[in-house]
Amino acid sequence: MPGLEGFTGAVLHAADYRSPTRLAGQRIIVVDAGNSAVQIAAELAGAARVTLVSRGRVRFARQRVLGRDLHFWLARSGLDTAPLGRVVRTPPRQPVLDDGRYRAALTQGAPDRRELFTGIDGAKVIWPDGTRDEADAILLATGYRPDLRYLADMDGACDGEGRPRQRGGISLAHPGLAFVGLEWQRSLSSNSLRGVGRDAAHVARSLAAHLARG
Repeated sequence: MPGLEGFTGAVLHAADYRSPTRLAGQRIIVVDAGNSAVQIAAELAGAARVTLVSRGRVRFARQRVLGRDLHFWLARSGLDTAPLGRVVRTPPRQPVLDDGRYRAALTQGAPDRRELFTGIDGAKVIWPDGTRDEADAILLATGYRPDLRYLADMDGACDGEGRPRQRGGISLAHPGLAFVGLEWQRSLSSNSLRGVGRDAAHVARSLAAHLARG
């Protein structure tokens, strides 16, 4: 993503967003194409002029299948807990779960959809075609990735980009060090409330075994 250091408008994060009231009547750029980005952009579009931007297209999945929420089927099928984290090296982008309203909102242009801007000039974003558009705020709904570079003093604990070196949450470099909440740590649901408890229990058992070995 182009650097935002020179942007003179407000830079917000999805975690800061509560309701459209604070941003009503403003020109807002929402960044990313995941659940949070699309949901926030669609809600904001009722009170502000909103553009949703991302590098890739927005992908949708049906919220309900055969009368049941998709999460029910993920749990029932075992996909939610399958230990796929052992083989997943590049986590796939999750689709936007939709009951029809978000696809309809984008189709109607509220919010409108554009490719990610290529630069910043003061309060203006620069689009790929070279045109410029003034914005009051850029709202980042890009999620997160681990950045544990503060562990650099523990040789081998993380790679050069701050990603922990681990398998199933257990450090590959330091016995007794473990992690929870990482995307695809052990399964599809590892970084969600549905799965972090299972991973924490797995890590706790491993740490208890390590302590018992002395």
